[in-house]
Amino acid sequence: MGRNTRKRRSPLAVRAVAASAALAIGGGGLIWANFYASAHETNSSPNTTKAAATQVATITCPDVGQKLTNVPNAARSAVATELATLDKQITEAYARLASTRQAQAKDANFVQNAILGPLKEKRGAVIGRIKIDFKRVGATAPGMLDGLATCTATTADQAQTTAGGQNNGWGQNNGQGQNNNGGQATAAPSASASASAPAGNGGQAGNGGQAGNGPVAADFVDITKVRPNVAAKARTRAGGSAGTFTTVCGVNANKKFNTDNVIVAPGVTNGAHHLHDYVGNQSNDAFATNDTFAAAQTSCQNQGDKSSYYWPVVRIQNGTQDFDQNNDGGGKEGNVGQILQAKQAQIKFVGNAKSKVVAMPQFLRIITGDAKTTTNGLANANAHWSCTGFENKVQLTQQYPICPRGSQVVRTFAFQSCWDGVNIDSANHRTHVAFADAQGNCANGFKAIPQLTMRLVYSIPAPTLRNGQIKNAYAVDGFPEQLHKPATDHDDFINVFSTNAMNKMVNCLNTGKSCR
Repeated sequence: MGRNTRKRRSPLAVRAVAASAALAIGGGGLIWANFYASAHETNSSPNTTKAAATQVATITCPDVGQKLTNVPNAARSAVATELATLDKQITEAYARLASTRQAQAKDANFVQNAILGPLKEKRGAVIGRIKIDFKRVGATAPGMLDGLATCTATTADQAQTTAGGQNNGWGQNNGQGQNNNGGQATAAPSASASASAPAGNGGQAGNGGQAGNGPVAADFVDITKVRPNVAAKARTRAGGSAGTFTTVCGVNANKKFNTDNVIVAPGVTNGAHHLHDYVGNQSNDAFATNDTFAAAQTSCQNQGDKSSYYWPVVRIQNGTQDFDQNNDGGGKEGNVGQILQAKQAQIKFVGNAKSKVVAMPQFLRIITGDAKTTTNGLANANAHWSCTGFENKVQLTQQYPICPRGSQVVRTFAFQSCWDGVNIDSANHRTHVAFADAQGNCANGFKAIPQLTMRLVYSIPAPTLRNGQIKNAYAVDGFPEQLHKPATDHDDFINVFSTNAMNKMVNCLNTGKSCR
């Protein structure tokens, strides 16, 4: 995808909006910091050039997969394949959007007539097939599917902030999707960035970034100028589970990569449209089955842990390219730059502040965060960016941190820690698990399970903000139309612990021990 070289005409949009509330995390929190919250901070940097009002930055389509909370088991495989087709259609439409800037400038109706109209027709056909998949197994598809074919254009201004629902904290949302079975956390006082990078004229072409689809200057903030937004960690009560269990699985030094996602798009090559790092199970690809996982090798020191831990790679956009610059999921889809390997990948399971935990079922699948927050909104966002030395003070969701000299970039995840007690997955891959509230309560009869927490540390040269542009930016891989926003960060887990290893973990957590 080429860069858009049209010059932006409007002046810089100066914004300083308060960061949203930091929330207490249920289930014991993370080990490396006293407490993390979901600081869904809005942009506080006056360094974003405002594009011409007619410039379309990206495409916003209803996320059909997240709307399908109930799909008959017999239809799930066929429906998952169709959902992957919808993602592919959006990717192709975005590529056309990015390559026709000149035509768009000449014709105000070009995007609607040449991109959005045909996309609606293609999506309508796929949605029709999904309805047939329901009918084939004797079920009726939800009526709301008929209204999900239409996509809209998002302007450059709109793309600077995340549209849609508001996520009120780490592990809590507005009841739409990820946490609708899991209760709510309690907000702490909000925090805001107190300063920002200098303003300037000019600006990045297109939507910024080395491939023209992000990130932009507004996606970065000097972490030393962000006010603290991390609340105190909830104390473990009598009857709670205060132990920890650490598993050491490496940093993907053997470079196991692929652009599949067997949870969301089983059997579909390049179902993620972006590259993943994998540690733990060495047989994870689009075609892996539970039997495949059980028979696989593992990179974990504890051979009883064959679980699969995988996350989108981080790249530095310094003008260089990597092995996948001409591949699907890589440069062909806007994921460009040098792939950075984490210096540390710390994986720990922690207990619940209020109750004992039960064993996770083998092959339980959990996705935390949302790869499509740019179009879905923040309801399921669970991205946390910080710097070493700042983790107890500042956690960012909607901006990447610029760390001071001697400090390194940190990505942190805390997974859902309540399970419905029955299912190892759900139709939208969310409703079978949920977050505990700030006190550790699991709502709706859900059971407390060990909470997976991950901390990834990267040595990244600090990007520079100058004249409204970001130089040597870094970004997480993602769907191209998501513009490499920080909030799209996410993490995936498939539990393949042996029964003995899982029982040991549960015993450690419930008896307050620290084990490996």
